[in-house]
Amino acid sequence: MQPFKELTAPAMPLDRVNVDTDQIIPKQFLKRIERTGYGDFLFYDWRTNAAGDLDPSFVLNDPRYQSAQILIAGKNFACGSSREHAAWALADYGFRVVIAPTFADIFFSNAGKNGIVLARLSEEQVAELMHNAKTIPSYQLTVSLEKQTVTDGRGFSATFDVDPFRKFCLLEGLDDIGLTLRHAAELDKFEAKHNEAVWLRAK
Repeated sequence: MQPFKELTAPAMPLDRVNVDTDQIIPKQFLKRIERTGYGDFLFYDWRTNAAGDLDPSFVLNDPRYQSAQILIAGKNFACGSSREHAAWALADYGFRVVIAPTFADIFFSNAGKNGIVLARLSEEQVAELMHNAKTIPSYQLTVSLEKQTVTDGRGFSATFDVDPFRKFCLLEGLDDIGLTLRHAAELDKFEAKHNEAVWLRAK
């Protein structure tokens, strides 16, 4: 997992509330066993029309936001089923931060485990950022995990809360496997001792 300390990047406005995980990554694309390749199907039902072609009216297809790494969304983002694929799809597409007033609890956990920073701001703050991202060309935000701040260099500044353990994992780039591997030497020692004990009992 790539460490996250601070990011300055274009922001994309997704002005919708109650975006559920089936809208983030529809169920027909959950057959893959890898974590990669899901970005192509992010918001697929909104992203494409009935013929399967890209819908130019959907924000993800707007050329202004092609390099966006920060997603601004409405409240209750990623509600619905607990599929971790929603976090995989967002990360695979290139989003490293999602800003919203509220998130579904299970997604909040899944996102952190996949290197995505979730910044909960007030509805008024999110509305201001949403408006700016829609109306200001090449609108960028700076998200600092170390300082727990969101700024735009134009006067906007807000802070967000983050669990200390999740913050540590994101700063260090540690997912569940990475956390376990930090104790590899101790685990190897325990396994060797255990195997020796089993061998002695078998004699």
